[in-house]
Amino acid sequence: MKNSAQTSRISVREVTKTAVVAALYVVITLVLSTISFGVVQIRIAEMFNYLVLFNKRYLWGVSLGVFLSNFASPTWTLDVPIGTASTFVFLLIVMLVTKPIKSMPIKFVVTAIIISLSMFTIAWELNVMTKAPFWAGWLTIGLGELLSMTIGGIIIYLLSKRINLTK
Repeated sequence: MKNSAQTSRISVREVTKTAVVAALYVVITLVLSTISFGVVQIRIAEMFNYLVLFNKRYLWGVSLGVFLSNFASPTWTLDVPIGTASTFVFLLIVMLVTKPIKSMPIKFVVTAIIISLSMFTIAWELNVMTKAPFWAGWLTIGLGELLSMTIGGIIIYLLSKRINLTK
């Protein structure tokens, strides 16, 4: 049985890890803001989506990072609620779909595909806000997402070989 000091320490540790992921997401997105928003975007911080494969706590850190980052978007009035909800829902889907898969590289590929296809929500949002063509937007945003997920997937996968991301 854990005493209250141990429970608090674990709780603080969990909150801290969540905050660090959110902060890293925001910093990377804002530093690379010229390529992080719009119909053609490569949001490198999306690499943090892979963290949910290691621990469900990261669902909250990534979602919070998206929420905060999207306030810098030119279409923030829809990007904040839609982008955040889309991230949250599709990361839940990733967690459910990849749970029975044993191979981590396969989990990474499945995650990249699901997240890239989920960019229809952002294409719709940009269509509503800026009248950008939906299908062309989905194609360019989806391809940009696939590129950022591929680059980020390599980074996170290699990092997971050195750091236990499940803790």
